[in-house]
Amino acid sequence: MKKLLYITVNSKPENLSASKTVGRSFVNKFIEKYPEFQLEELDLYNEHIPRLEYEYFESRNCIVNEEATSKLPEKEQKEVHKIVELCNQFIEADVYVIAAPIWSLSFPAPLKEYIDCIVQAHKTITFPEKGEKPEGLLNDKSRTVVYVQSSGGNIAWMMRPIFNKGLDYIEDIMKFIGINQFERLLVDGTGTTEEEKRTAIEKAKEKIDGIIEKIDVKESMLV
Repeated sequence: MKKLLYITVNSKPENLSASKTVGRSFVNKFIEKYPEFQLEELDLYNEHIPRLEYEYFESRNCIVNEEATSKLPEKEQKEVHKIVELCNQFIEADVYVIAAPIWSLSFPAPLKEYIDCIVQAHKTITFPEKGEKPEGLLNDKSRTVVYVQSSGGNIAWMMRPIFNKGLDYIEDIMKFIGINQFERLLVDGTGTTEEEKRTAIEKAKEKIDGIIEKIDVKESMLV
């Protein structure tokens, strides 16, 4: 069964979060159009995301094997297993919807901790030969990332490289691991009043159908 993994990154409840509100609308419309997709949800503010300690790795970006894991203290074993679980969950999905606000020109810290867990050698990337650049492994089938981002202001496109570094980073890291289709669903201009926020949310929702139409939902496609 094909899977949609919905990842939220905001400490606010959904009814107070512009990114989560639009993200939910997107997910609901997508599942309505493609009911064959199984929906999985991951709230990075409620889910435990391990910090990556050196004991968890046998080499660069490579988690220790089961035998080495069994020799770690019980707490560390659980952390390693959680990292592997998060990575496997990500690999199994076909469509990813990530909903996050702009924070400090980027995004909330839990998203970076999560990304560090899923960028793993032999799972999402590979190092072909010594000295060669790593290659993404998630080009084995059609995959799409939809990044739902809310921001208080309207950031002009020419200023995005300066004020919106997180957006470009997420697109770059997804392409780095082999996911080439990346769609931006921006909830700009949420402002300081409820009216401004509602207007921004409604404008963003108007873009949902067009983005869904772009998503390739075919079965696995070897590259």
